Amino acid sequence: MSIILVVDDDDQLRKSFHKLLTEEGYTVLTAASGEACLLEVREKRPDLVILDVQLPGINGLETFKSLNRIDPKLPVIIMTAFGTTETAIEATQMGAFDYVLKPFEIPEMLKIIEKAIEAGRFMRSPVDMDVSPDETAHDALIGRSPAMQEVYKAIGRVSSTDATVLIRGESGTGKELVARAIYQYSQRREKPFLVINCVAIPDTLLESELFGYEKGAFTGAIHRRIGKIEQAHGGTIFLDEIGDMPVTLQSKMLRLLQEKSIERLGGRETIPTNVRIIAATNRDLEKAIAEGRFREDLYYRLKVVTIWLPPLAKRSDDIPLLAEYFLARYAGKNGIDNPGITEEAKTLLKGYRWPGNVREISNVIQKALIFNRGTPLSPEDITLSVTEKPSVKETGTRDLDEALRQMIRKELMNPSDKHLFDACIDRFSGILIGEALSMTDGNRSRAAKLLGLSRPTLHAKIDKYKIRIETTVKE
Repeated sequence: MSIILVVDDDDQLRKSFHKLLTEEGYTVLTAASGEACLLEVREKRPDLVILDVQLPGINGLETFKSLNRIDPKLPVIIMTAFGTTETAIEATQMGAFDYVLKPFEIPEMLKIIEKAIEAGRFMRSPVDMDVSPDETAHDALIGRSPAMQEVYKAIGRVSSTDATVLIRGESGTGKELVARAIYQYSQRREKPFLVINCVAIPDTLLESELFGYEKGAFTGAIHRRIGKIEQAHGGTIFLDEIGDMPVTLQSKMLRLLQEKSIERLGGRETIPTNVRIIAATNRDLEKAIAEGRFREDLYYRLKVVTIWLPPLAKRSDDIPLLAEYFLARYAGKNGIDNPGITEEAKTLLKGYRWPGNVREISNVIQKALIFNRGTPLSPEDITLSVTEKPSVKETGTRDLDEALRQMIRKELMNPSDKHLFDACIDRFSGILIGEALSMTDGNRSRAAKLLGLSRPTLHAKIDKYKIRIETTVKE
């Protein structure tokens, strides 16, 4: 569960934040001064700090400088009144994750908090490479095939440079993990690592998100806003799904790569930048260039170094390793014993074409583990999970019903000490609550709303079924 430290000398605001964020499932610490903030950070190591500019003693900006020395990867959100906006902008240019003006809209603040915690996780969470599946508790690139060995070599060679990297491969092959590995082994690893998904952000907002804007640039631009490129000064920007970036923005990206400078939206000032660009796409860029949807000059600027991630079907010998890795990981996450997997099940997995690549085999192993009764995963377990086809459009209650029928059949063939009805209810309740927590990234308040339960009831069931809660980020 993420820990948030709120720093403000307004007692009522601290209480309001404590109530709001606790209800959202966070652990909340508070401090009334910069000195108290630094003490809490040294002792408690929070995942995020929300810091007011106007503080007694050392002010917010000086406090932020000290925080940056203690932990340069700790995300900090600056709070400021309109009159002190320039100070907040200065802190943002020095590496603060973002700033918000008082008074602020709660939904917007919660979105910024969620993004900041995600960014902190990206910067802090290591990515292991070429390790035994049962030797890591971290995110990992798993595989010993010749194709994956080439990927590891490329990461090692490019990490120590400042070269722009283009990561290519089908959806679900692990492009984000490669980007994070490059960052974590680079000379910029103590500086920000910010992720921008070019598909997830609407075209109308993507430009201001990347480049920022000046006051009056458009209706509602009541103050200057620093973009992610400036925020990541000295660090790394990962542009995911760059093949879907609007053509209108591609010229600005080209200027960034060529001239190491940008202009904010509505501004005329040329702003020098010092960021490394790592980009990724599953698109056929050559086809997009031919169709006029992607600039050829930007393409050549991006592909200084290209890393190709092979589809899973092209490295079938790695499939058993991946199955063992995900089995160990999900067993640990759910607090259950790892049942193992039979050789017959591994052979079956190798014969499947895996159109969803690593992400798909992750889902299949997780589902097989959920409905398994503690014995090694069998071909039957795998077949049930694979044939469920985890597409929202293609599946529904019919597949869930079939999965439950399979579970009931297993209980009938191998009855436990409990009555069948109680055993199935307990198993299904644990699965349902676990999935709700997974969907809400461990946020108990949102999970309770999703399930139609009160928070105390949810807490009691979490304790009853011994459900482990982790804050995760989708690959």
